[in-house]
Amino acid sequence: MDLEIIGIIVLWTFLFGYIIVASIDFGAGFFNAYGIFTNRQHILTKIIQRYLSPVWEVTNVFLVFFFVGMIGFFPKTAFYYGTTLLVPVSIAIVLLAVRGSYYAFETYGSRSHKGYAFMYGLSGLLLPAALSIVLTISEGGFVFMQNESPVLDYWLLFTSPLSWSIVVLSISAVLYISAVFLTWYANKANDKPAANLLRRYALIWALPTIVAAGGIIYELSFHNPEHYERILRLWWMFMISGLLFVGTVWLVWKRRNYGIAFVLLIGQFVFAFYGYGISHYPYLLYPHLTLYDSFTNEAMAISLIIAFIAGLALLIPSLYLLLRLFLFNKDYVSGKSEHEH
Repeated sequence: MDLEIIGIIVLWTFLFGYIIVASIDFGAGFFNAYGIFTNRQHILTKIIQRYLSPVWEVTNVFLVFFFVGMIGFFPKTAFYYGTTLLVPVSIAIVLLAVRGSYYAFETYGSRSHKGYAFMYGLSGLLLPAALSIVLTISEGGFVFMQNESPVLDYWLLFTSPLSWSIVVLSISAVLYISAVFLTWYANKANDKPAANLLRRYALIWALPTIVAAGGIIYELSFHNPEHYERILRLWWMFMISGLLFVGTVWLVWKRRNYGIAFVLLIGQFVFAFYGYGISHYPYLLYPHLTLYDSFTNEAMAISLIIAFIAGLALLIPSLYLLLRLFLFNKDYVSGKSEHEH
């Protein structure tokens, strides 16, 4: 296997890890804010706060790894994406700062201030929307070369149906992933009112997620027929993803095995995400940039791959420990440790 392919698989895996962990975090913040504004905070806030407090610091590690790796493995992406993504990435950085300051205020300042909760919840929806623009741009047709430097056509980007279907998918997927996980989490805590409410949110957001995913494939048939053809060749991956989606929704609907439902959800996104990634090969930015145009030298590539695999080897056990010590520790989940202090 080529080093280029190993490099992109490692990066894609980090990005996938970020999408799952961050989705739960973003969605939890939104549901918390929504609960406060609809006077349901007595049902949701405790369970969400218990989830958020140990997890938030881990989330951005995946994103940092991905960005550092992207520039390390494919230095030319900095040239093509650096200037074009100045606005969306600046917005994303501001939103990340808002989220970080919310934790500080929530932990050390006034408890459950409505304004902070609202900003935090809103940033959880705007962040995936801002970051998903990268996927839209990579499909081509939005970046033009002017005096040998790339320029992003904002008007084209904002009026493109493909762009909006990707934004809708990013928001609905965040809420869907988060609601399914938190339903399982609330159920583990024997918090029936929270589990029932979150289960309803999971079922509500399942439909827009699958419709938006279908919409993206439909829009690609006009926007980038070559990519669309390659997606059709990988139909079996998307079919497995669809079947796993049905399994997740069925279990949530029947109020059964929420843990298995979440595992099926992970599987659903694995097949869809890697299927999309494989069908995008070899382009990083259609049609200007492929994996092979921009790859770093061999020594750098090997040392990066080793560093990233070592990073994953550290991250995965630390996530597992976090889950064992906090999230699925019976006393912590049910809030007993709080009452003892």
